[in-house]
Amino acid sequence: MKNFLIQALPFVFLVPFAGFILSLFFSRTNEKGISRTAIFTASLQLILAVAITAAWFMNGTEDISVAEIVLYQMHGYEFLIDLYLDALTVTYMLVGAIISLLVIVYSSFYMHQEWGYRRFFSTVLFFIMGYNATIIAGNFETLFIGWETLGISSFLLIAYYRDRYLPVKNAVKVFSIYRLGDIGIILAMWLSHQLWHENITFIKLHNTELVHEHLISHSFLGSAIALCILFSAVLKSAQFPVSSWLARAMEGPTPSSAIFYGSLAVHFGVFLLLRTFPFWEEQTGVRVLIVMGGLLTFIIAGLTGRVQSSIKAQVAYASIAQIGLMFIEVGLGLQTIALIHFAANAFLRTYQLLISPSIVAYLIKDQFYNYQPVVEKPVTNKWVNTIYMLGLNEWNFDSYMYKYLWNPLKSLGNGLNLISEKNVYRLFLPMYILGIYLAFNQDVMPFELKQYLPSFFAMIGLFMVLKSFTERKSAGVAYSLIILNHLWIALAISFNDRINFEHLFFYLSGVVVFGLVGYLTLHRLKKFEGRISLEEFQGHSFEHPKLTIVFFIACLGLAGFPISPTFIGEDLIFSHIQRTQLFLTLFVSLSFIIDGIALIRIYARLFLGPHIKTYHETAHRSS
Repeated sequence: MKNFLIQALPFVFLVPFAGFILSLFFSRTNEKGISRTAIFTASLQLILAVAITAAWFMNGTEDISVAEIVLYQMHGYEFLIDLYLDALTVTYMLVGAIISLLVIVYSSFYMHQEWGYRRFFSTVLFFIMGYNATIIAGNFETLFIGWETLGISSFLLIAYYRDRYLPVKNAVKVFSIYRLGDIGIILAMWLSHQLWHENITFIKLHNTELVHEHLISHSFLGSAIALCILFSAVLKSAQFPVSSWLARAMEGPTPSSAIFYGSLAVHFGVFLLLRTFPFWEEQTGVRVLIVMGGLLTFIIAGLTGRVQSSIKAQVAYASIAQIGLMFIEVGLGLQTIALIHFAANAFLRTYQLLISPSIVAYLIKDQFYNYQPVVEKPVTNKWVNTIYMLGLNEWNFDSYMYKYLWNPLKSLGNGLNLISEKNVYRLFLPMYILGIYLAFNQDVMPFELKQYLPSFFAMIGLFMVLKSFTERKSAGVAYSLIILNHLWIALAISFNDRINFEHLFFYLSGVVVFGLVGYLTLHRLKKFEGRISLEEFQGHSFEHPKLTIVFFIACLGLAGFPISPTFIGEDLIFSHIQRTQLFLTLFVSLSFIIDGIALIRIYARLFLGPHIKTYHETAHRSS
């Protein structure tokens, strides 16, 4: 049975990947072929999940870790795909397979005659692949592959109605939150390398003596890793204080809301905490934070959901409140109860969202025949009124997010007037050439200068990507600044003693290839359309669908999605950052996060949203 499990595990994500590839070969109008492919893939996935579960029980419920593929290995560095099977994997795999099949069968009828029928099913299969890659991951590197896939599929599903303003705007907003959550995973990976001096697998975390020994001697590192994990979990599961993004994500079609934000993906914060539980279970402070955060979320989301006028928003906040309870259960060490709670909540929210259109239709008809006027009762309790108004405004979480996060970033980017197209050639190009000279002649530099140069060059790279994030005039300038950001990061890392220039070449190979493809695509779009700015959404996907696909792939490759050497290259970069280089770590991690947001912003502004040409029909703002 163990041999069967080892051989079957890779097919957990290879089956939906094959279905995703196959779905791309159907024409857009062949609904029967597309839906049958998706249903067959989901059915095969369920059969595989049941077979693996049965074999796992027959094998005595033994945890299994499989080192599957070494993607990259050079001079002491190894990027390993590791798969892991335990009770957590089995639970999430079974629940995911059942819900995926139900939603796909439902969608085959619900999405009938939609213009993006094929695009919807391809994206759902892509999501299922990322979902399964995440739950069977045996180390942080493998988990991050699935984690990134979830973020991209989330953006595509929310922006499904891509000719409308609000779905596209909310898709960018939710992707930005997901991207911020990536900081926690990236820093947890880097800190884990510093703590273990190897790519630690999740099964090793169950070695209590090994974990205890490392945490005793490096307690600060252990706490930092646990806080990074908690940060990512909070953002992924829409916990306090970032709960409002989940209601914004409901702009996508109802089936995608059911499978993604009602049942499966929204529970990945709980999954991350459960997966890393053996690491932080002895850290009392972290457990208190998890419980308190879950309690606050449960109270606030429960009060907010009761006053929402949209049925999907009500379900969203109900799910957030229940996930808050799961955080409490995980913090208290009640792992089995948390898993049962996850399964029950996932099935319930899927059911509620799938029947929500019928409920809305029934209530609209019912109000014509059974209408009863509501007699308002005077309420004198100021606290009740205050909570009611806060609930209606969703506790102003969006406003606080803009005030304390996005607006300061935009102000900083707008204030970087020194970074202009002319100054890139006049000032920064000579500075970069000087930096290359110093990198190859480090012996001529004083030690103090060598110590501060990496952080200085990384800071320049961060300024480049911040300027790109706020650039509104030229899409070409914004895209070029992101490429320059990667070049400055490579220069910054090249000053570290342990750097290997083969690693830098590997990292920059993806940047150069995908950066060039994206730049040529922008040049071709400009040839067709004239000036292309980022002042507003332009909707060019309607007239240029092929350019849309090519540019989107280029953006993914440049942002470090797992189709490019840049994905492994980013991990390589962090492997050369020393524990004492905190500013360098901060600048590099922020650069990697913001460049993804800036790239998706460029893509959305150019190719999504209402068409800029007035002779095209203008869609409703919201779906």
